[in-house]
Amino acid sequence: MISTNPFLTLADTVPPFLMQSFVILMGLLILVGTVMDIIHKKNVKYFFNNAKKAKLSATKTLSTGERISVISKTIASDIATTSELGAGKRRVAHVMGMYGTILFWVGSVVMIFFYTSPGSTTPTVWPMIWHIGAALTVLGGSWFWFFLRVDVYSEAQPWFRVIKADLFVLALIASSLFGLIWSYLQSLNLVGRYDDMVFLALFIAANLVLFGGVYWSKFAHMFYKPGAALQKNLAEADGSRDNLPPEADAPEQFGLGIKREEPKHY
Repeated sequence: MISTNPFLTLADTVPPFLMQSFVILMGLLILVGTVMDIIHKKNVKYFFNNAKKAKLSATKTLSTGERISVISKTIASDIATTSELGAGKRRVAHVMGMYGTILFWVGSVVMIFFYTSPGSTTPTVWPMIWHIGAALTVLGGSWFWFFLRVDVYSEAQPWFRVIKADLFVLALIASSLFGLIWSYLQSLNLVGRYDDMVFLALFIAANLVLFGGVYWSKFAHMFYKPGAALQKNLAEADGSRDNLPPEADAPEQFGLGIKREEPKHY
């Protein structure tokens, strides 16, 4: 199963151009949903206005080389490894889900657009990337959902409590999980049964919810967080600090109560 392109098998019944059109539609849904979110929340306007205010209180003018250095460090640390989460379980779960999703989406696009024509041969690496990416997404997303969410971990809310903000992570887990199950059932060649078609329909529905729900979910945060991290690091480098006071030059004294339990209340 892991070395088989499920979309090539699907091409026997579904024309490749329909699969490609579906991917393009998902991309358009991301674009439209993100633009609507930007207009509604005014995030980009806030970032630009905040950057203008920060320039007025900057104590240093960064050279081109210094800016490139800050940007490179931000990409390598804050974005690529989510260092803001510290060295813990939350960071591991996020990295698993992030890179799993990237592998899953890239594998899908490559196999659908380049290896679904009749007689084409898919290099083994792409189905492996797709399946491993889906598995990482399910593992990382489930770990976060059941054990690491703030409202579950710190506020004692039940794991099955669902709010609108959970739409993104649930749809992300569902699309990867249903994709894996569909691929497995399809590889069994169950004659006279439609088990794989059921999970293919669920896979399609999960993707429609994931990409069609950008405006209502946290999907667009994937684009905002890198920008926020970059602005924060540039502000620290030029001394403006986003108009916040500098760190106090004094010992951290919290009292003995800080040692009673691991800090987990947000």
